[in-house]
Amino acid sequence: MKKSIVIIALAFSIFSCNKPAEGVKEAKTAYIDTSKLLEEYTAAKDVQDKYKTKSEEMGRELEAEVAKFKADAASFQKNAQANGQAWAQQNGQALQRREQQLQYAQQAMVQQLQQEMGVEMDTLVSDVKKYIKTYGKDKGYDYIYGTGESATVLYAKDNYDITKEVIKLLNDKYTAPAKTDDKAEIKADAKKEIQELEKKK
Repeated sequence: MKKSIVIIALAFSIFSCNKPAEGVKEAKTAYIDTSKLLEEYTAAKDVQDKYKTKSEEMGRELEAEVAKFKADAASFQKNAQANGQAWAQQNGQALQRREQQLQYAQQAMVQQLQQEMGVEMDTLVSDVKKYIKTYGKDKGYDYIYGTGESATVLYAKDNYDITKEVIKLLNDKYTAPAKTDDKAEIKADAKKEIQELEKKK
């Protein structure tokens, strides 16, 4: 009889341990594929397109200088053969300086574009994080995790994936006509970014 009471008490204690604590609600969680979000977010695409176009425009100007340099280098080689080594040494230094200047100009162009695009992308990512934070509060989430290149979630069920919903909401917000207050805020932000870039130069 005592054994059966001990077994029943033991079984009851095991059952009560497995039961969730009263008043403790299950956390509402979701995750966002951050790589996919940045690939499909219209604002991010616009920033990338803007700098691709800017890179092509600046590249064309540089290409014209490179073409001119190549023509001058070919002309120099012909003249060097005709005028001898002394002439080539005397006049070759100027050509070498031009080549170095073109290399520096190319490096400076790449750095400038990377820096400008980096500032815009950082601002965009910061805005997305703020949006997700607000979205999480409004929808009653306890946690929203990020997956992608710097993954913080190793596994999650697909039904916790809210990436598409957030992308749609962000794109709708981005393409919606801006209110007058929003336009003023965007102009102020743009002016601030330009001033920061000028300070860095």
